[in-house]
Amino acid sequence: MSTYSFLDTQATISGPGGSFNIGSGAAVAKEGITIEPTGDKNTMTIASDGAGMHSLHADNSGTITVRLLKTSPVNAQLMAMYNLQKTGSAVWGQNIIEINNPVIGENNGCRGVAFKKKPTIVYAEEGALNEWTFDAIAIDSILGTY
Repeated sequence: MSTYSFLDTQATISGPGGSFNIGSGAAVAKEGITIEPTGDKNTMTIASDGAGMHSLHADNSGTITVRLLKTSPVNAQLMAMYNLQKTGSAVWGQNIIEINNPVIGENNGCRGVAFKKKPTIVYAEEGALNEWTFDAIAIDSILGTY
């Protein structure tokens, strides 16, 4: 298969305060959704005689950024969730984000997810984006094969 469409992207957030769509149908901006690892998976150490060693890191953490149009109703849902969760550690970092594209066989499961911060709020001549950034303790990904 050689076709991709964001319309096939399914993304949800679930946690204290709600469970709802943050993918296709949620007025995601053209810039979309980004999943980025926090750190390197490897450290290479080279000895003075040229021998080498690789150190595999157990870190599976990462950052997820969801970019929504200013007019997306999902902004209000995320803000309500953020406002509830920031009230205490018992409800902080308990979210799960799933981002999948079944047409191309991609799956991303994000666990131990916390809001990194509320979005920067912009009022300008043209409607801006709201960027929601999350930290995830563990992200497991499967990339699809065409």
